[in-house]
Amino acid sequence: MSDFMKWLYAQYIKPRIDAAPGEEYESDLDLLRNSLERPYRQSYEKAAEFIALHAFQLGIRTGKGLADSFHN
Repeated sequence: MSDFMKWLYAQYIKPRIDAAPGEEYESDLDLLRNSLERPYRQSYEKAAEFIALHAFQLGIRTGKGLADSFHN
């Protein structure tokens, strides 16, 4: 993963995730995070970063694809 993507996650994506209302998912995510031992919690955070970055990239690609389809 590029340094830019790591920076983007830390500076933009993660703060947005943390600020988003979790409502029906918040208690389950907290339970999962708090039940993990330290090494597993680090793995969980790394997996969450991976998923969020790829979801972000998918959103960009999908948006670009949709924009291109409206010009035809």
